[in-house]
Amino acid sequence: MIRTLKAACLGLLALTSPTLAAGPNAFEFVALGDMPYNIPKDYEKFDRLIAAINKIGPAFSIHIGDIKSGSSLCTTENFQKVFNQFATFEGPLVYTPGDNEWTDCHRDAAGKFDPLERLSVIRSMFYPKPDQSLGRKPMPVESQALAMPEHKTFVENARFEKNGVMFVTLHIVGSNNNFEPLNPKTALEYFERDRANIAWLDDSVKKASERGLKAMVIGFQANPYDIRQKTGGLPVASAFVNTLKGIERAAKILNRPILVIEGDEHVFEYVPMQNAEFKPIPGVMRLQVMGADQVQAVRVTVDPDDPAVFGIQPLMVRENLAN
Repeated sequence: MIRTLKAACLGLLALTSPTLAAGPNAFEFVALGDMPYNIPKDYEKFDRLIAAINKIGPAFSIHIGDIKSGSSLCTTENFQKVFNQFATFEGPLVYTPGDNEWTDCHRDAAGKFDPLERLSVIRSMFYPKPDQSLGRKPMPVESQALAMPEHKTFVENARFEKNGVMFVTLHIVGSNNNFEPLNPKTALEYFERDRANIAWLDDSVKKASERGLKAMVIGFQANPYDIRQKTGGLPVASAFVNTLKGIERAAKILNRPILVIEGDEHVFEYVPMQNAEFKPIPGVMRLQVMGADQVQAVRVTVDPDDPAVFGIQPLMVRENLAN
């Protein structure tokens, strides 16, 4: 598995590495997620990856959630450990939650916690100042909680711009986005969060269009195709249909390159984004980051003056290839 991943990454590097002759507005950021997963042994690997990221000095990093596995304890102490590691990023770090740190915390192996109580802890710990990122040198961000008072709960949904590109994070998680039709409590949570996510995405697209921005990056945790059926589309019970429709709507309105960053599956992919009928969405690429056993990241070069805008290159820490 490790050799296969390494070979695949080397092949992709040759195909999608950003050119060295980047334009004057070009910059680089790092995408990562689903880590540290196998705790506590992955803490050391995560520290090595953070050191590698600090060495290249990206403009910022984006962690798309799952700061532990779904079968490890959802204790505040485990959350605090990762929060402390996040604080060692030299540059700004933007984090959006995953399902493992709250949705799945009801599991026996996770400690039988109340998921909504754990979500409250995540929000208070990781978003003490919703208008700025994490990291040693935080940067300003716009929080949905402050920009849209009707969605004041959602401190985790953020956006910011850099050199003509808008970045948006949405709180969309695995485990079917916490939607269980037979559980009124989780269903109500899902519907409220889904409304907030779509409102935030639509408003961000509107602003990007009005400002004539060159591209958009959308980050969230879930792989939105994790509930499949054989009829050529997502089932009605999927809680990702609205998300996919929102991205498809964004592509039509902006008519500019869009990069969607997600995780959840722990397999590196860089492919055209598909809609709810599994048909490509024109102009949208999907980057699925590594994670779990593969404590690695992805370097993304952004050149708003290049028609393609985005370049993708795996960031591999050799010491982390060993089990």
